[in-house]
Amino acid sequence: MKLLKTVLFVFAMFLSANAFAQKKVETTVIKTVIYCDHCKQCESCGDRLNVGLLKTKGVQMVVLDEKAMTITVTYNTKKTDLATIKTAISKLGYDADDIKADEVAYDSLDGCCKK
Repeated sequence: MKLLKTVLFVFAMFLSANAFAQKKVETTVIKTVIYCDHCKQCESCGDRLNVGLLKTKGVQMVVLDEKAMTITVTYNTKKTDLATIKTAISKLGYDADDIKADEVAYDSLDGCCKK
């Protein structure tokens, strides 16, 4: 009986370790166009990117660099992909590499965030 418990424990540990090993986290840098020079403090643009992207399933961290005009996104590849993240950025009103900003979302940005 003790041997059976030991075998089951080892098997459970193996499955648990295998499940954790399959999770893959990637970080990518996405080029965008940001006209607002205070995006990290602005209530509409900085928060819009951070909060909006963090609502996307699998996105774990978002770092906006308005001077370099980039958004660094850390995400779980088992839950989302790069195309989904770029589409989410576009729906927030910003360009994401080769995907242009959604026009309706862009129009809803504050005046300081538009060219």
